[in-house]
Amino acid sequence: MKTIITTNFGKNLAIAMVSLLSISAFAQEEETKPKFSLSGSVDAYYRANLTAPNDEEAIAPGSSFANLPGFSLGMANVIAAYEGEKVGFVADLVFGPRGTDAVFASPMYSATGNIVNQLYVYWSVSDDVTLTFGNFNTFLGYEVISPASNFNYSTSYLFSYGPFSHTGLKADFDLGNEWSAMLAVMNPTDLTEFNPTGDYAVGAQLGYSGQFLNFVYSQGSFEIDFTGGFDVSEEFFLGINAAHFSVEDDGGSFTGVALYPQYAVSETFSLGLRGEYFMTNDFLGNATGIGSDIDGDGSVLALTLTGSATIGDLILKPEIRLDSSAEEAFIDNDLAPTKSLASVLFAAIYSF
Repeated sequence: MKTIITTNFGKNLAIAMVSLLSISAFAQEEETKPKFSLSGSVDAYYRANLTAPNDEEAIAPGSSFANLPGFSLGMANVIAAYEGEKVGFVADLVFGPRGTDAVFASPMYSATGNIVNQLYVYWSVSDDVTLTFGNFNTFLGYEVISPASNFNYSTSYLFSYGPFSHTGLKADFDLGNEWSAMLAVMNPTDLTEFNPTGDYAVGAQLGYSGQFLNFVYSQGSFEIDFTGGFDVSEEFFLGINAAHFSVEDDGGSFTGVALYPQYAVSETFSLGLRGEYFMTNDFLGNATGIGSDIDGDGSVLALTLTGSATIGDLILKPEIRLDSSAEEAFIDNDLAPTKSLASVLFAAIYSF
């Protein structure tokens, strides 16, 4: 009897060990199994001027997006991604006015170029090095194209005047101890389908603990940008963006700084203020909405207060904005030139 008990025990132990090994192998297989995901957002808004007309004479700030009058469409954003153990891809498509504005330099060749926001493949060469090849959104600046990832619904002048996207090859490096770096060679800024000029841009980034110093040199122009932020407390966050852009041979420049204090009033409601000062110097022909003088010099102070209420996957954003220019860049309700513009909007953003 003793021998039988021992034999059964040995069999049971062997079966248990085989089962554990099978479960472990299955778990490892599940962990390394490639993953396909579909995500994105849909947004719409209402916008009205308080100090200027809202009819055929309607005007808007000189920054990008959210500038259409009345009930208006943002964009539908659909992102397909495939993540393998070492390689993957992202296909990011946009439809609607905001998407069209975001990819303004396309189509240059393909009939569908104006819906491609990002299209790239990547290879994780090691745990510390990742190569990305294709069209990717810019690494400069605090704000991004997708409204689902910004606190304020309207965008800053710094974002609007900087590059939106690049096409090329970049290498991201994890340097350890919260340090990171990136190097890139790309087509000239915002030429995302192919390169018609034969010139190339170079980019670089140095990061530490959520703070990033960025550089881009493209066709005789140079931009340096700092983007970062700090958790002052559990409820209070302060974001920062500052940049300087200049063109060689007296081609002009712009400089700007923006602060983004944001306070979480509750788990579902937050308030955020964007305070931005943006100025141009000898920047003729490019100072739309700023009102530069005859020498191309101009400046604008823009204050934007935004509320953000979360209802499940839906975000509602009421916003009031005041743009004050050094020149008479706007008009009032009597169509007379004026230096300021006050406006309001209400946006709804659904993310999936």
